[in-house]
Amino acid sequence: MKPEHFPKEIQAHLIPEQNGKLIYRCLGCGAEHSIEKLLYTCPGCGAVLLIYDENFDRLKEIPGETWHQIFDYRKMLTIPALKGIYRYHEFIGPVIPTDAIVYLGEGHTPVVEGNGIMQEKAGLRFYFKNDGQNPSASFKDRGMASALSYINYLVKSGMISDVLAICASTGDTSAAAALYAAYLKPHIKSAVLLPHKKVTPQQLGQPLGSGASVFEIPGVFDDCMKVVEHLADNYNVALLNSKNAWRILGQESYSYEVAQDFEYDMADKVVVVPIGNAGNITAVMSGFLKFYETGIISALPKVIGVQSEHANPVYKYYLEPDPAKREFVPMTVSPSVAQAAMIGNPVSMPRVIRLAEQYNRTAGGQRVFFISVTEQEIMDWELTANRNGHIACTHGGESLAGLVRALKLGYVDKDDVAVVDSTAHALKFAGFQQMYFENSFPPEFGVTPKPELVNAPTLMRPADLERVPEPGNPLGEADFKKFVRRVSDEIAATLKLTSLK
Repeated sequence: MKPEHFPKEIQAHLIPEQNGKLIYRCLGCGAEHSIEKLLYTCPGCGAVLLIYDENFDRLKEIPGETWHQIFDYRKMLTIPALKGIYRYHEFIGPVIPTDAIVYLGEGHTPVVEGNGIMQEKAGLRFYFKNDGQNPSASFKDRGMASALSYINYLVKSGMISDVLAICASTGDTSAAAALYAAYLKPHIKSAVLLPHKKVTPQQLGQPLGSGASVFEIPGVFDDCMKVVEHLADNYNVALLNSKNAWRILGQESYSYEVAQDFEYDMADKVVVVPIGNAGNITAVMSGFLKFYETGIISALPKVIGVQSEHANPVYKYYLEPDPAKREFVPMTVSPSVAQAAMIGNPVSMPRVIRLAEQYNRTAGGQRVFFISVTEQEIMDWELTANRNGHIACTHGGESLAGLVRALKLGYVDKDDVAVVDSTAHALKFAGFQQMYFENSFPPEFGVTPKPELVNAPTLMRPADLERVPEPGNPLGEADFKKFVRRVSDEIAATLKLTSLK
C-alpha cells in the first residue's frame, strides 16, 4: 500500500523524517561526545558508550495508541528502508535518512509457539523467536543493519571514506559484518578475527563466502577482542563488535518486535536471552525502557539472561545480593556448545549493570534475573525443541533451559508467557547435534547423550539382494522391481505399517 491510502491522521507519521539529536554518553565519567566521529570508548576515561537522543522527549508527545497505529500501518508499506528494523526509525536511528538505510531482509523474525508437548515439558506457555531467520542466519544482523546504515550515511555525507570494518567473532558477528560490508562495496571492506578452530565450519564459511579478510587467532574470543580493540585504538578502522554503540541500537528492535507481536501487552511476559558478550540483553532492556517511557507499553516484561556454567561471569556477579559488594571478575571459559556465548569478559558488562538497575527501578521491583545452566541442559532442551517442530540453535537450547530453571526458582510464574530467543539457525551448530548422536563429546563438555534423543540414519540394504543401484550403473527392470519391493517391505516392517492388501 501507498501512504496516501492510509488514514489521514496517520499519513504524516508514516515516512519518518531525519530528526533527533544523538550523542555518545560515557558510562564511566558521564562525558558526552559527538556522533560525527566513530567512537567505541570514551576518549577521556576509556569506558564504553551508549547512544542517547537529547530530543527523546519529542517522542512522548505522540500518544502510545498513535504509535501502535504508526508501527502497525508501516507493516503494510512497500518501502524497503522501512521493512526491517527501521520500522522503528524514530527509536533506532532518527538521524539517518531513509536513503542511507541498508536493508537486506533483517528483522521481524517470527515468534512460533511451542507445541502442546513442549509447553507441558517446560511448564508454561512460551514462544521461540527465530532470529536464525535473519539474512546471515543470526540476530547479529539487527546490529549490523544499524551500524552499517550509519557508516553508509557518513560515507554518503562525505564525512568518511575507504572504510575497513573489523570485528572479533565467535562466528555469527563475522558472518553478519562480512555480509553487510559486502553489500556496500567498494566503499567498505571487511576483516574478521576468529579464534582458531573455535567456530563451526558453517560459520567460518560465511565470511569467506562474503569476501572478507579472515584471520584466525590462537586462543578464544576474548583474545581476539583484545587484538581488535588494539587495532581500533591505533589504526583507522571501524569496529563492528557490540562495543560499537550503534550495534546496540539496532538490536533494540528485538524488543520492539516482541511488543508489536503481542499487541503491546507486556504485563505477563517474560523475555529470555543468552548473554554472550552482553550486547543483546543490554539492547533488550534499553528497548523496552524506551517503549515504556513513551507509553507504547504500559508494563515492563521480565528479562532473563542465561549463561552456561562454562562461561557465566555475569551470573556470578549477580550472586552477591548487595549491589555495593558486587565485583565483576572476568573468567577463563571452558568449551561450550553455546559457542557464541563462550565469553569470559563481556564488553557490555558496564551497560548491563547500568540498565539492569534502571530497569528494576523503573519497574518498581526486580524484573531482571540471571540464570546459569549446564551444557547437558542446553543440548537436551535444544534437541527436545527441534524434535517438536522448532529450529532452535544451541543458544536457543540455552535460553529454553534458562526459562525452565527460572520457573523452578520462582523467578517466572506458570501463568506467564515467555518469548525465548533462538539467536541463530540450528544448521550453524549441527556439528554439536552430530556429536550428541555419536556420543563423541570430549569430556570437558560434560554432555552424555540421552538414548531417547539420539537419532541416526538406517541403511536399508536387504541381505538377499545380489544387486542394488549404483551411480552410473542402473539395474535392469526385473532387478529394479525386486529392489523396490524388498526395500519397501523392510521399511514397512521397521515402521510396523499396516498393509492395504
